[in-house]
Amino acid sequence: MNCCVTDQSVIVTGAASGIGKACATYLLGGGNRVLAADLREEDLAAAFPQPPNNLRTVAADISDADACARIVETAVEAFGAVDALMHWAGRHSIKSWDQLTADDFDSLLRVNVTGSFLMAQAAARRMAGQATGGAIVLTGSTAVIHAPIGGSAGNGGPLYVTSKAAITGMVRSLARALGPSNIRVNGVAPGVTETPMISNYAQETRELQVKTSPLGRIGSAAEVAEAGCMLISPASRYVSGEMIIVNGATAFG
Repeated sequence: MNCCVTDQSVIVTGAASGIGKACATYLLGGGNRVLAADLREEDLAAAFPQPPNNLRTVAADISDADACARIVETAVEAFGAVDALMHWAGRHSIKSWDQLTADDFDSLLRVNVTGSFLMAQAAARRMAGQATGGAIVLTGSTAVIHAPIGGSAGNGGPLYVTSKAAITGMVRSLARALGPSNIRVNGVAPGVTETPMISNYAQETRELQVKTSPLGRIGSAAEVAEAGCMLISPASRYVSGEMIIVNGATAFG
């Protein structure tokens, strides 16, 4: 499939697996310059064993502000600019309400919420100084619509849902704040997607997802990634503050 984005310098987080890896692969196939970031260098090496010339990798913890700044600096040093950020990095939680602790909240929100903001902030600081501005895409979830309760089913629980609900508000606020700097901010809310994140799902849960999908299947990481990339393409140049749902009509928000 032809890439809807060409000749851009893009930071992709969570790039060692799942949707992030699919996104980086899609963008590289279109000739874009990609800075792929993930927590562990060995995971990035396994994901891209023969890295092309238009790829750079960085191992970094996106819940740390200095690490986020380093990701952006590395992209600028390698490519001269940061045209877009595709932020897919995040964590999952299947704990039910009676299993959760304050430490659980601190740990996961630090990655899913604080990390999303810090990465967007670091990218925006660079984009604001560019005449062309830029585009930022953060990751929500249709769990905010379904509101799963966690537990033995294996799907997200109250903590995960809370973390993803925060992203919708973040996208809208940042879109208004950064618009004057010609920076667009949007989000992607995937439904259940074939990634390592759903490896804990009970078989009954997976079967139910297929049964309730009007398309009769679970979406692929590539399908979500490609939909997200539309938000950094010229076709979306007047789209900002939106959270697009990519779940094959399984849920509506």
